[in-house]
Amino acid sequence: MKKDRVKSKKKSTIAIVIGTKAELIKCMPLMLELSKQKKEYWFIHTGQHPLGKACEEFGIKKPDFILSKEPEISTKFWSRVNKTSSLWFIQMILKIRKLLKKLKPNYVIYHGDTMSTAAASMASGKLLNRKKTWKNVHLEAGLRSGSMFEPFPEEISRRISDGFSDILLAVSDLTEDNLRKDSRLASKEIKKLGNTIVDSAAITHDKAKKIYKKLPYEYALINLHRHENLKNKKRLGDSIKILENIKIRAIWPLHDNTEYHLKKYGLLKKLKKLKNIKITPLTNYFEFIFLLANCKYLITDGGSIQEESLIFNKPCILIRRKTERQEGLSTGINFLTGLNINYAKNIIKKIENNEINVKKFKNPYGERGVTKNILKNLR
Repeated sequence: MKKDRVKSKKKSTIAIVIGTKAELIKCMPLMLELSKQKKEYWFIHTGQHPLGKACEEFGIKKPDFILSKEPEISTKFWSRVNKTSSLWFIQMILKIRKLLKKLKPNYVIYHGDTMSTAAASMASGKLLNRKKTWKNVHLEAGLRSGSMFEPFPEEISRRISDGFSDILLAVSDLTEDNLRKDSRLASKEIKKLGNTIVDSAAITHDKAKKIYKKLPYEYALINLHRHENLKNKKRLGDSIKILENIKIRAIWPLHDNTEYHLKKYGLLKKLKKLKNIKITPLTNYFEFIFLLANCKYLITDGGSIQEESLIFNKPCILIRRKTERQEGLSTGINFLTGLNINYAKNIIKKIENNEINVKKFKNPYGERGVTKNILKNLR
């Protein structure tokens, strides 16, 4: 941990705790806006993902504090809950709490539903800080899949984070309703301000258009990395069977944990026989957003990509049994397969044959400018 910064840095009113790249992507507009307004903020990194390169790409400062050694691969735990990750989680609560007591910010902000998010909420919550002077804020509060194990451990993390936070910033009407219906949260300050992903995607796409050129053919974009799919040979096998129904070209930037499990179950060789699917190394966010904005459709088991599909009006086939982003299902372009191969096959065929009639819809996550609204409300 960088201890010298506590004394040498100017007093900041905001501490932002981030652990993963997804959290950084959605907090990036907030950090850029704070810098634009010449507002100091503390950037506390738990070390769950390596973030240095992404900080450079986004044009934001490097972390003021790194609380554990960053992994060399894409993630520290691959979403596994075991003795190692549990011990790290406990240590992180203690480290964040100790640091916040020194920094004494007015607001502690964290995002989403990761182990880092849950640790930050507990470390900054009233249970461990009876006389705390700050308010702790959960960005993207209120998401619910309805199942504690779909996705796991994210569904548990987001419920923990909501419970320990003072201010809950809901991203949609549905998430606000989820929060207000929860009797545990009756004393919380609940506000629906939209999702910062709207700003993240817009900022990124504006820059990406100046860097990349559109591909001269139609393609599907694939993104699979959900732990409950990877750890189960049948579910991962069914996912590949769904991909076999893609008739146009497809691009799959492959996560290292996905590659590991494909090799483990002997599925990578089968996948490579699908000549229309091009497997590439994991791209940066700028290239990914550019690919997404110009693809014909998406196939994914991810979370935030469902929101991005709405921003760019792209049909999105979800290789999941449950989704916490249920707003997208009513738009007519997000399709929850439940891992039903025949259903997925039918949707893929309809999309590729231009048989899906997409009606105009209002983005449930808001319009560009969410970030400024958040800062305005905090002030």
